[in-house]
Amino acid sequence: MKLVIRLIKLFLRGVFAILYRVKLKGFENYRRAGERVLIVANHTSFLDAVLLWVYLPEGAAFAINTRIAQLWWVRRAHLFAPLLLVESGSPSAVRALISRLKKNQSVIIFPEGRITVTGGLMKVYDGPGLVADRVGASLLAVHIGGAKYTHFSYLKCQLRLRWFPPITITMLPARKLDVPKTVTGTERRKQVGAALSKLMVDMVFSSTDTQRTLYQGLLDAQDIHGSGQVIAEDIRREPLTYRQVIQRTYILGHMMAKETERGAYVGVLLPTSTTTAVVVFGLHLYGRIPAMLNFSMGIRGMLSAATTTELKVVYTSRRFVTEANLTEDVEKLAEQIEVRYLEDIADQTGTGIKLRSLAAAHFPRLTYAKLSPNPDPNAPAVVLFTSGSEGTPKGVALSHANLLSQTAQLNSFGNFRSADIVLNTLPTFHSFGFSIGTIFPMLSGMKVFFYPSPLHYRIIPEIAYETNATVMFGTNTFLSGYARHAHPYDFRSLRYVFAGAEKLQDDTRTTWMQQFGVRIFEGYGATETSAALSVNTPMENRLGSVGHLLPGVSHRLEPVSGVEGAGRLWVQGPNVMLGYLLSEAPGKLQPLESEQGQGWYDTGDIVSVDEDGFLWIRGRAKRFAKVGSEMVSLTSVEEFLHRTWPGFSHAVVTVPDAQKGEQLVLVTECVDIDRQALLTRAREEGLADLSVPKKLVTTKAIPVLGSGKTNYAGVDELVAASLQ
Repeated sequence: MKLVIRLIKLFLRGVFAILYRVKLKGFENYRRAGERVLIVANHTSFLDAVLLWVYLPEGAAFAINTRIAQLWWVRRAHLFAPLLLVESGSPSAVRALISRLKKNQSVIIFPEGRITVTGGLMKVYDGPGLVADRVGASLLAVHIGGAKYTHFSYLKCQLRLRWFPPITITMLPARKLDVPKTVTGTERRKQVGAALSKLMVDMVFSSTDTQRTLYQGLLDAQDIHGSGQVIAEDIRREPLTYRQVIQRTYILGHMMAKETERGAYVGVLLPTSTTTAVVVFGLHLYGRIPAMLNFSMGIRGMLSAATTTELKVVYTSRRFVTEANLTEDVEKLAEQIEVRYLEDIADQTGTGIKLRSLAAAHFPRLTYAKLSPNPDPNAPAVVLFTSGSEGTPKGVALSHANLLSQTAQLNSFGNFRSADIVLNTLPTFHSFGFSIGTIFPMLSGMKVFFYPSPLHYRIIPEIAYETNATVMFGTNTFLSGYARHAHPYDFRSLRYVFAGAEKLQDDTRTTWMQQFGVRIFEGYGATETSAALSVNTPMENRLGSVGHLLPGVSHRLEPVSGVEGAGRLWVQGPNVMLGYLLSEAPGKLQPLESEQGQGWYDTGDIVSVDEDGFLWIRGRAKRFAKVGSEMVSLTSVEEFLHRTWPGFSHAVVTVPDAQKGEQLVLVTECVDIDRQALLTRAREEGLADLSVPKKLVTTKAIPVLGSGKTNYAGVDELVAASLQ
């Protein structure tokens, strides 16, 4: 019988190699795993068990659900491999698993307990982790990639299925769940379950190839989802498929390449639109690096950015310049740098280039290989500029691998689908709008609808309603504005709303839940980390926190004098930037180097991490004031003000004080705010009197940056003017 089984395996390996081009990665990890091993795998199709049986050595038993075991084609499976029938909550099933592992016999199990119906990871049961923990077994994570696109999956109406997509089986190094022996009982069960879930998420992320360029990622996405998949649309209502996007990148990229040099930084001054996406990928096709100019900075900021990146050409649009009232700024910009209008380029496009673009769209990989030979995934893919909310803007260089890692991190935990429609209103000069709002959906097969301004509070809810948007990103400021003007049915189709860039206020979260029935998942990040560092998810959500760190991200907390239970956050990971471009050294990339080591980034934020791994933002290091001998978090004071006087924007800054060192100043849109009432409420909440600002400044509107963050430099100017 053993000989027959080996022959069948050899035959199936040959069949799979021909039909599915199966690749096996990390098989050496199986040999290094040791004797007592529990193999855990994601479950994407009915092919999964067959694939594992064919490619793993003999002897491993399969733990399968009792109901599945009753299927006619499964009944005879015990002739080919040992089967362990398991049922949720059955003690006998657990004992059988434990008994086999104690005999140093491997077991294969799918911790999700079922085939995915979302395309991503589903709920991970604690049981396999508890069994491994009980017997001290190592966990060998095996990722099956590609099988979900076969007709053996449950994703018929969600993905483009085909008969023979390529399949990759990746084995990660075996590891044991790291739960201290001192933890016992229910708490141990919880921590073991969390550790197993993290292992599965890490497995999905680690199995994704991020050593590619963004353009290669675009071509790979076309192969997976089909050249006819619509992936982009904007207010002009001209939906673009993958093939149309690729064709336009060839045309526009060719025209821009005639005016720029390979490897040069090229300025992009455009709104959130399909054209901007085409310009970015068109520059990549020809080996140029887009530098996204932040037009909300004003002319001084744009000129500084241009100097820092040694820009020679900036591409923009006449219509955009006129509608955004940037005519004067662009005229000043044109005095130092060549400004090219896309309308002029379109007029210069001849029939020949259009015909060649058709061929390029049908043979995109050959075209890319010819135009950009030997592309480097670790080279800069884009330069974004820090918002300058508290200092001088700097150029942030993000690599292709950085941005692809961010996409892989988001896909590793979320059940995002190619049927999703993303509404992106965030500016593409900001990392949130560029990385998450543009690159992420386009490389994941989702359609993204671009809207040029997040400030149109009355229009955007209508756009969400009209486009049937299912995923939306925003800041607290923007989401609060939409809620005030939206009809209760406008956001009926939304599945996910993610908030970042600034603290999500409780009243915003509550309003969205009560008025629209939509949960907002708060995240946290920075331009330097390709946008996101942590995020809450439907499976792991804790109100008030900013979620768990994304897979692949390591962190350290540096102690801060006067702050207990928290520290200054340093991070390292595949999504952390290459380095800075600074005005004092134009065009020269300054890599990340610090006392923490190479590649570690100082977020400048004071955070705490609870026992379950959730991050809690206590404030920026620069936004702590020392009043007398006490450290006061200005962010915490702002949160207190939002709780006390919801529905208004508030900002707290400091001014020097001769007696106490610093004094808090509140700048608010609420004209009825009363300091005595604030003191009373603070005492009720147990806050010290020194946390209540002594000076109040009212204004019609708190200054806001284009990214949605509070413009503290503008707030300081308001305070300075009030003190004169």
